[in-house]
Amino acid sequence: MIDPTSLNLNLQAVSVEIVLCVAAMIVLLLDSVSERMSKSFLAFVSIISIITAFRLSASLWGHSISAFSNMLVVDNFSFFCKMVFLLGAGLTVMISSVYLRDIDFGHGEYYALVLFSTAGMCFISSAADFLILFIAIEIMSIAFYILCGFERSNPLSNESSLKYFLMGAFSSAFLLYGIALIYGYTGSTNFSDVAVAVSRSGGHDTMIYVGAAIFLIGLSFKIAAVPFHMWVPDVYQGAPTTVTAFMAAAGKAAGFAALLRVVQTAFPMLFGNMTEIFWVVCALTMTVGNVIALAQTNIKRMLAYSSIAHAGYILLAMVSFNEFMVPGVLFYLLAYTLMNIGAFAVIVALSSKEKEALNISNLAGIGFKYPLLAASMTIFMISLSGIPPTAGFVGKLYIFSSVIKSGFIWLAVIGVINSVISVFYYFRVIVAMYMREPEEDWSANRFSPQLLAVIFFCAAGIMIIGIFPNFTIRLAEISKIVQW
Repeated sequence: MIDPTSLNLNLQAVSVEIVLCVAAMIVLLLDSVSERMSKSFLAFVSIISIITAFRLSASLWGHSISAFSNMLVVDNFSFFCKMVFLLGAGLTVMISSVYLRDIDFGHGEYYALVLFSTAGMCFISSAADFLILFIAIEIMSIAFYILCGFERSNPLSNESSLKYFLMGAFSSAFLLYGIALIYGYTGSTNFSDVAVAVSRSGGHDTMIYVGAAIFLIGLSFKIAAVPFHMWVPDVYQGAPTTVTAFMAAAGKAAGFAALLRVVQTAFPMLFGNMTEIFWVVCALTMTVGNVIALAQTNIKRMLAYSSIAHAGYILLAMVSFNEFMVPGVLFYLLAYTLMNIGAFAVIVALSSKEKEALNISNLAGIGFKYPLLAASMTIFMISLSGIPPTAGFVGKLYIFSSVIKSGFIWLAVIGVINSVISVFYYFRVIVAMYMREPEEDWSANRFSPQLLAVIFFCAAGIMIIGIFPNFTIRLAEISKIVQW
């Protein structure tokens, strides 16, 4: 009989996830028992649960907790990741309340799915075992599959959901096959046990390399690294804009959180021997994303290819594999969450029930009609380009410096060239806002106090972090991954 004390059933380690899951079920219950329930109240309950989860996560700052037979770990790294996830979820709920006013169904289900997917992300950041990591990824992914197809009457939304489901199932197969080979070689699915088994063998056995490579291919689908990026443009374009914002920001952050912990705790010896492969993947991801984005006129597809390129920038830090890897990725993920959700929030604000502002031409003239909105969008585009004094510039500077210190000069040069290329398509949006005559009637748009608050909060956050980055950089630097 198993001794419960040996399992270390510490509920404090999963308190954040418990709060989010319970809140999701409460939202579903409230929505089902009363048809008169205010839809804004459901959003309020969701926001309160996210704030509560953040406070619980912050209370564990500075602690290192291992629970459930070392299958879950709570450390400063998991706190920073959960902060990004919860920030993305909270901002998404706020911009979604405006979008959901235009549809007559599924308010409770929508907020519950956002909370469940966020709980999956939080599990990802704390996972110290391949099985827990796989289950957490599936919790997040299943919620995303449904959210992508939330507009049931929209064929593009249905197509988005189906494509994401098929590609997600394909990537899940890679994850499972990789885990099976890793377990067959090491006899364990725990990250620390795998690292010990690999170090004892010297890391020269072909099976462990094959298992690790297949598993990393599965994760590459989640972060949209080339050549596993093909699903991104169609999925991002067809999904509701609010869902696209959430996936592109928090979903991508969750994929990199998983990649960081696996590489640092399970495959530190193997990853050093895979540097050349990641060098090529990184260069291709940046280049393919930026070059194809040049030809896009649909702003959601442009931002989709942009997200692929930004995955390449983040992979630069992974290639460096030095002490700046983890803080560089964490800082960039926080900055990317703010500028990405902010940009999509502007699209939501300029859209109406009858027509979404999907083309860059739809933004023409808003610099004169809505100067504050246009100024915020300008900040987001400048930050995505990596121009000072924004958070995007600081994030790229930190990562490029890390790559140069590791001796990958040419990779840094490729990254800088790609940043220059990206300026062209980001500045097309700015040119349209300020240098073209308006083509749209702006009288029926989705303006609301909470939506505008999100836009201005993201814009202010980008500028504050860009001008005064020391606190955020220091927080990222002490958010270390603990290995048990």
